[in-house]
Amino acid sequence: MKTEQRNWTANKGWEQPSNNNLNGSANLVTVFGSRGALTDPARFNEIKAFYPNAQIMSGTTSGEIFNDSVYDDSIVVSAVHFEKTKLKTVKATIDQHNGDSYATGVSLAKQLMADDLIHIFILSDGLKVNGSELARGMNETLENKVSITGGLAGDAAKFEKTLVGLNESPEEGNIVAVGFYGDALKVGFGSDGGWDVFGVERVVTKSVGNVLYELDGQPALDLYKMYLGDKAKDLPGSALLFPLGMRTSEDSESLVRTVLAVSEADKSMTFAGDIPQGATVRLMKANFDKLIDGAGNAAENSNQSLGSPSDFAILISCVGRKLVLDQRIEEEVEAVRDILGNNPSITGFYSYGEISPLFSTVKCELHNQTMTITTFTES
Repeated sequence: MKTEQRNWTANKGWEQPSNNNLNGSANLVTVFGSRGALTDPARFNEIKAFYPNAQIMSGTTSGEIFNDSVYDDSIVVSAVHFEKTKLKTVKATIDQHNGDSYATGVSLAKQLMADDLIHIFILSDGLKVNGSELARGMNETLENKVSITGGLAGDAAKFEKTLVGLNESPEEGNIVAVGFYGDALKVGFGSDGGWDVFGVERVVTKSVGNVLYELDGQPALDLYKMYLGDKAKDLPGSALLFPLGMRTSEDSESLVRTVLAVSEADKSMTFAGDIPQGATVRLMKANFDKLIDGAGNAAENSNQSLGSPSDFAILISCVGRKLVLDQRIEEEVEAVRDILGNNPSITGFYSYGEISPLFSTVKCELHNQTMTITTFTES
């Protein structure tokens, strides 16, 4: 496996590539950038000229990760030449399946299924797609036997539109995935948060999919505003600072859910993933040191599941973490680098949702407010 990276900013244009000089031989390219930068078709045409034979996956972000640094309003390109691994890329639109995220996941998984499929990496629209239903459709189709990682595209903290593309300029409503095949590739993954819970635990008494209507029989939005106080006027953006921790059963592991939208009309809250009736939820708040430690824990888990040094790492962290950590944001990327070492090329972005298995299984879940890491190496 060989990698090459470059980044673009409006002030400097394209900087010289780092790492190995692939001479255009990459077979997979990931492109993460701000919506403003990626909507200019000239950028895609330039990337295609750099890597004419590669499959190019692109998505908008709420911030870009390039090695040890975090950027805004830039484009980060990572080109990889897999020497012994077969790749297959597929794309779907949410409109093809009448807005059904589960059916979209089933369709993508069926297109990638094969006996030697070992991993799937996915990029999805972050506002039109229910990430947990997308993951469930893929899991059930693959019988929970194939690991899946990836994330939901971002749009800074604007929540206006997110764009994803495959071999073309990115557009709304797209979901793209790449399947990796063969026994030469090793893939590791890890995901961790670091948020503190507070307040009483409440029961979800009315919800439909990813829309929450009532907690303990009371309007969900009213209760949430009560906890937010003065910050309620800045919803939905301020909700990134106060996610919900959710358990679907007494002994289940906690998942984190982030608010994408609120409705004053019916006092509901729309999340990036499902909030099933009967689940219990508690509010969460930031603990700066624990957030940074959580990023390091994710790297530790990824290293452990990989079992050998990595050559390439994709970091997907939540926009909420970026807003909370603010000037300290690069500390979480540095914590990951400290664990992974100097060898792997690191890329990634800040998202509206992260997709990764829990550490104890290959069944993937939608996470919010986590640092999620996927590491790769070829034997």
